[in-house]
Amino acid sequence: MIEQLTPRILENKDWATLLFVVTFAVVAMTKSAYETRFSEFSKLIFSDKYAKIYRDNNHLKSTFTIGLFFVQIISFAFFIQLTMHIFSEDPKTGTYSILKTDWILFIQIATFLLYFILAKYLIEKIVATSFNIDDFADLFNLQKVTYRTYIGVLILPINAVLFYYDNIPKIIPLAIIGVSLCLSLYSYFISIKTYQNVIIGKLFYFILYLCALEIAPYYFLYYWITKGSA
Repeated sequence: MIEQLTPRILENKDWATLLFVVTFAVVAMTKSAYETRFSEFSKLIFSDKYAKIYRDNNHLKSTFTIGLFFVQIISFAFFIQLTMHIFSEDPKTGTYSILKTDWILFIQIATFLLYFILAKYLIEKIVATSFNIDDFADLFNLQKVTYRTYIGVLILPINAVLFYYDNIPKIIPLAIIGVSLCLSLYSYFISIKTYQNVIIGKLFYFILYLCALEIAPYYFLYYWITKGSA
């Protein structure tokens, strides 16, 4: 009697393991080099003390921010790819049209995110100069970077767990997206509350700035992700 053999597909996860090790190492080194600052940063969800202390624009170009920016890109790229993978499952066959182990796709997503964030930052600088709100835009951008980095660091260990598990329920990435959106909205609330005097003086420019550079880009990013995972 001849047994029917089913081919076993081996997925290469070494590249992801290496990236996870590197990113966790960057977080550990940043924590060691900036122990006090990282301690305040870790409490960001409970207190706005960090945002008040490190509100100078010079902190935007510090090694603390740059190091965690790298972590942020890797973390968000992993999460986007994992989400696309989970939602690409064919309910009839149980197969996935998008693989979470596709390192080429990961590079494409990470590169897109990097250019998206940098291009958005440069456009914001140009628009802020045109509207004569440079100082406010710099402070506002620093607040956004801080909370966005915080979200990236928070979901990094979650990405590591999700990557090595199969059959992840769709509710999990949706819940993470929901929590991330709440944190983002909270960061906007804190920013508006902190700089309300400046905003009231230039309310029209702020609304235009918010619609053109905060709502529209993320809508197109959402459209690109949902289209890719369809």
